[in-house]
Amino acid sequence: MKNIVKETFNQLAKVYENSVDTDSLYNCEYERPSMLKQIPENLSGKNVLDAGCAAGWYTNQLVRKGANVTAGDISPEMVNSTKKRIGDKAKVICLDLSDKLPFEDNSFDFIISSLTLHYIKDWDNTFSEFQRILKPGGTLLFSVHHPMTDIKLLPEPSYFSTELIIDIWNKEGKLFEVPFYRRPLIDIFNTTLTYFSIKEVIEPLPTIAFKEKDPEGYDRLMKSPQFLIINASL
Repeated sequence: MKNIVKETFNQLAKVYENSVDTDSLYNCEYERPSMLKQIPENLSGKNVLDAGCAAGWYTNQLVRKGANVTAGDISPEMVNSTKKRIGDKAKVICLDLSDKLPFEDNSFDFIISSLTLHYIKDWDNTFSEFQRILKPGGTLLFSVHHPMTDIKLLPEPSYFSTELIIDIWNKEGKLFEVPFYRRPLIDIFNTTLTYFSIKEVIEPLPTIAFKEKDPEGYDRLMKSPQFLIINASL
């Protein structure tokens, strides 16, 4: 599975560089505004891990806030895209979040993971590693697909199971098969609570700019959220 995800996002790296930041309303006018509200304006002197950095949009935001940023992604091409965007302002590495992470205990004040964890089937090892590398009192902020929306993509869903979904993305006139896992809310919450305390759960709302550019999409999101955000602490 991880090799399929890696190859898929190697192919999508140029798309993320060229258009996702500006053309994908689900990113720029839906997930990102809600996530940014949870990130302190001043991160000076803080060590921050961007876990699943894609093409480096969040990496750039974190650097601008003064953080000492380490960014990682399983896709080498996404890592290259982030390096192009950020230069030497952050440490950017290939990183498999399902394995033991190459960091010392208590290395980070803040971990952010945007729309990444649903590509991992077993969260326990990942969250255990996040707990290990996060400093006491540190924050884990992550967003994932909302399970109540993803379940609609399955012909015969089994809500309480962790289920593999193959979604089809149409990007820049090309079709991409993107695999990810849908898990029930109880698993999302209880796995998080095994390792962290949950401070806030957010079902994001689309912005007014989203409504102006895509009224039908806005109405869909107001009836059925696409993403789920959890702000947790150690």
